[in-house]
Amino acid sequence: MIRFEGVTKRYADASGADDGAGSLAVDDLTLEAPTGKITVLVGPSGCGKTTTLRMVNRMITPTSGTISIDGKDTASLDVAELRRGIGYVIQHAGLFPHRTVLDNVTTVPRLLGTDKRTARARAMELIERVGLDPAMARRYPAQLSGGQQQRVGVARALAADPPVMLMDEPFSAVDPVVREQLQNEFLRLQSELGKTILFVTHDIDEAVKLGDQVAVLRVGGVLAQLDSPAKLLADPVDDFVAGFVGRDRGYRALSFAAAPELSLTDEPTVRLGARADDVRAVGTPWVLCVDDDREPLGWVRAAAVETEVTRTLLHRGGTVASVSGSLRALLDAALSSPSGRGVVAGDDGRLVGTIRAAEVIPAIEARRDSTTEEATAR
Repeated sequence: MIRFEGVTKRYADASGADDGAGSLAVDDLTLEAPTGKITVLVGPSGCGKTTTLRMVNRMITPTSGTISIDGKDTASLDVAELRRGIGYVIQHAGLFPHRTVLDNVTTVPRLLGTDKRTARARAMELIERVGLDPAMARRYPAQLSGGQQQRVGVARALAADPPVMLMDEPFSAVDPVVREQLQNEFLRLQSELGKTILFVTHDIDEAVKLGDQVAVLRVGGVLAQLDSPAKLLADPVDDFVAGFVGRDRGYRALSFAAAPELSLTDEPTVRLGARADDVRAVGTPWVLCVDDDREPLGWVRAAAVETEVTRTLLHRGGTVASVSGSLRALLDAALSSPSGRGVVAGDDGRLVGTIRAAEVIPAIEARRDSTTEEATAR
């Protein structure tokens, strides 16, 4: 557990005088990051997110207040000892360019006295665990993509098996597709490892996806609200928080509502190579194409098929929802589909059926009524 109690960070003014007139980066911050959970710090630029993070490992010294880890005041600990128990991941990975991936990951264990063979074995295990091909262990950082470098950065932070991890916008420097992959991999790792994580981001969607709890900070380092993502979206404490989490927060809140058992439509399908006459015989403007395992490949516009269905004709804009997913995923699948019919797959990835937005809305309304009744009863 990481606990901040009345923590303030004030920087000296331009003259260098530390007389209380300098800029306030963090103001009387009190919050608790529970053991084994992800606490996300989010807020606009200049709200003190990174300053707060860096005060934990004493890269920045608080002006006042205390920060403790599992009940121990960090100010009373030897700095080197403190940092050995904390993994640190930054935006651009910060890898040593002259060292291979394997040697980057073994850096901290070797410094702590772990023998070379044991450190390398652990490093190879972590390289695979973060989703990298073991063959990449011999490469240098310059030979990796941005996403691969970030994975190495996470592996290096985990190498000494620290109980606490600090992550400062670790996925913000990569493209959206890679970012989502890294987020999913990160959540998978956390489900296995259960680290106490303090995570900084400026992206509210990332905060809501990753955080067990989210701390929204105002400019000047003032805590505006600390809550679970669902509570934050459903009940922002004031106009600042409401504005920051976004005007579409009601839609995003559906991510926390499990999809109920809804009646799905049996969708006729075609395979790659299907002839134009067979596609048009389905009788709908858009026809769903699946592979031999009945996993959805995309929609094809019947009028566009001159001879047969090819991959170049597939429309992949529509998302695929899971039967065990959320109401948001169901609604998004329906809204993003060119046919207006959202594709729903089982946990094995195979097509189960389709659903329209008009069929999801009643389930959303039923959830709203149920939530209102529970709140009234309390």
